[in-house]
Order: sequence, then C-alpha cells, then structure tokens
Amino acid sequence: MEVRVFKNAGEIGAAAGKIICDFVNSKPDCVLGFATGASPVPTYDYMINQFNEGKVSFKDVTTFNLDEYCGLPADHKNSYFTFMKENLFSKVDIQSKNINFLDGNADEEQESKRYAEAIKAKGGIDIQILGIGRNGHIAFNEPSDEFTDEAWKVTLSQSTIDANSIYFDDTEMPRSAMTMGIGSIMRSKKIILIATGNSKAQAVKDMIKGPVTPHCPASILQQHNDTVILLDEAAASLL
Repeated sequence: MEVRVFKNAGEIGAAAGKIICDFVNSKPDCVLGFATGASPVPTYDYMINQFNEGKVSFKDVTTFNLDEYCGLPADHKNSYFTFMKENLFSKVDIQSKNINFLDGNADEEQESKRYAEAIKAKGGIDIQILGIGRNGHIAFNEPSDEFTDEAWKVTLSQSTIDANSIYFDDTEMPRSAMTMGIGSIMRSKKIILIATGNSKAQAVKDMIKGPVTPHCPASILQQHNDTVILLDEAAASLL
C-alpha cells in the first residue's frame, strides 16, 4: 500500500488522472473501474482535459462502475449512470457499447453473476478507482461481520444515507443499491483510492493503520499488492 499526500483535490486529480492516462496510452484496450461521488471528479476532469488536448483516447477502453442505486431508472438525474455520463462519458470518446453498469432493478443473483462474467470476459479490471466513506465503506460495502465477494444488493447505512441525501432534493433517496463486492474489487490489478477532507480522516487512519476487519471494509486494501492511496492533508491528518 503506497500512501501519497497532496495539498488539495486538484493535485490528487492530476496525479490519479496521469496514472490512468499513461496506462491507457500504453494499453489502449484496457479495462477501467470507475467510482462516483465528489472524490474522483477532479480525476475525470484531468482525463477530459487530456482527451481535449489530443493526448489520450478512450475509444477502445472498457469500463465497469462500482455500483448503482436500486429503484431508479438509469436515466434518472440522481442515478450513477447519469453521474458518469455528465462527468466523463459524454465528454470523451468512450464508446457506449464498452460501458458496463450494474442494474439496480434486476434480480440480485442473476445480476451478480452477469457482472462477474462480464468482468472475467474482459480479463479483469486493470485499474479500479475507489473513494472511501466516513464509516470506511468502499463502493457500497458497508461495515459488517464479513467481507463480501461478488456484486450484491446492500441496504445502505444511515451514515451513507446522511452523506448522500443532499443530492436528492426533490425525491427520496433509495435505501438500497447493487454494488461490486469486496472480492471483485480486490481482484482488480491496481487500485487507486482517493480521500479528501477532515471527515474522512478517521476512516483513512482505520484503513491504513487499523486491523484488517470487515467493520472497516477499506482495511482489506492492506492485503492488495498494488494499491495507491491519494490523500489531501486533511484526510491524512490522523496518520
């Protein structure tokens, strides 16, 4: 686990974006795993800028996203598909046929199997971007008594609902989601985790210095052989 500390989110975005763009240029048909939320947006901005400057193309890249809410259509303004479309997909040359998302409205068992087989068919995820929740969750894998494996339907914790409900101004936030499991995340060849702000400091400390436990799902990353943790000074303040 490599830990790097930066002054602000913009510097983190440039560092993460450079890793991704350099890799895409070395392997144009690579497989990228994307996350939603505020943390990866500066990374996506860097990727868009590099594309606009003609320094990288994503036309042969395949993508898999970590999670999607249950009970929302894909084109809902608060769906994670819409988030990715607005913040990245519509602004670069990623082909729609190469974009993969979990269906939050599908049968849980069948959807889990479908997603696992789709990832396997592409040779696995080369680089997976992650954020971390205030309670140590990665993707929507909330603190629990055991680590998960493949994609599954999760009931969101109150902590996650409190953090995300600000985006649902005119509709009730879903209480469940389909999410990539811990095992699936850990099979990614490289992981980049981004955390910013004081609110993430305790979770970051638990992830890096605490015991490996499903009560802090992100702590499992201690056992991954190629994980880069990118923090701003606030998120790193308890290390």
